[in-house]
Amino acid sequence: MSTPSAFTRLAKKASTFTGRPACFALALGTIVVWAVTGPLFGFSDTWQLVINTGTTIITFLMVFLIQNTQNRDTEAMQIKLDELIRVSRSANNALLDLEELEEKELDDLRAHYEGMARQAREVQQAKTKRG
Repeated sequence: MSTPSAFTRLAKKASTFTGRPACFALALGTIVVWAVTGPLFGFSDTWQLVINTGTTIITFLMVFLIQNTQNRDTEAMQIKLDELIRVSRSANNALLDLEELEEKELDDLRAHYEGMARQAREVQQAKTKRG
């Protein structure tokens, strides 16, 4: 395995940190300090602009870090699922790499498997009624 890029390391560390209670407490503390200083600054436009600007910048940057982490997690999960399909003797290997198909193709496959599930439930219900 290769060494992760600096951005990947940063994204992992940021997503780990931001998911912890300490980060929530830090954010909450920031809001409390901002609110408490309101009377000191006369609830001015600048006072409001500070929190608006800060939260906008943090949110903007976090969107990219979270999306990067989500993309990597999804891709890793797809690879693991592909491997499970590949090693299963009775699996349909045509289902490998489905995430690369167009939406219409996925809808068609979903409808096919929903039909199979419906038939299996009908058979099960018929057996239950007989048994």
